[in-house]
Amino acid sequence: MDSSSSQPEFDYLFKLLMIGDSGVGKSSLLLSFTSDTFDDLSPTIGVDFKVKYVNIGGKKLKLAIWDTAGQERFRTLTSSYYRGAQGIIMVYDVTRRETFTNLSDIWAKEIDLYSTNQDCIKMLVGNKVDKDSERVVTKKEGINFAREYGCLFLECSAKTRVNVQQCFEELVLKILDTPSLLTEGSKGLRKNIFTEKPPQSDASTSSCC
Repeated sequence: MDSSSSQPEFDYLFKLLMIGDSGVGKSSLLLSFTSDTFDDLSPTIGVDFKVKYVNIGGKKLKLAIWDTAGQERFRTLTSSYYRGAQGIIMVYDVTRRETFTNLSDIWAKEIDLYSTNQDCIKMLVGNKVDKDSERVVTKKEGINFAREYGCLFLECSAKTRVNVQQCFEELVLKILDTPSLLTEGSKGLRKNIFTEKPPQSDASTSSCC
């Protein structure tokens, strides 16, 4: 039997990229969204990759979500994964000021440098709102950053799953509402991003980068 026959049918394949400092909870967000579970995980080594099939906006979608390492030594390694991404999720930890500061100092600059889709949709996510007593970055600061850099914005908690689903759904709905991102080979199987697999030495299990 053809192995492809067992895969769900879909209208579009979207490539999403998660970026941000090490320890902000990117991998935990991804695990919470794709598996409905939460674990305190060790940092990602290189890049991780998961697939989720969803029905959003009346479309059947295949989401290929890349979870990149936040450590500086992996920056050149992960830069190639920006290629062809229709959506980028910028994650910071609301309890760690430097992870928010680095959004403009490091991560926004990387998007400008490496992203190949001019209309790529950006989502700013403030994670770990379950630790409200430890919060040092206000929601207002997140809103202002999102306005300045043209991002969607949500605060969430990978641990309690508050707004995790909404984060990915709002991003995907905006992609669906952007015609240029639907006409560059995203339809059906014509866009095969699975040729961009991580080198063997970079593969890792899911982790909270």
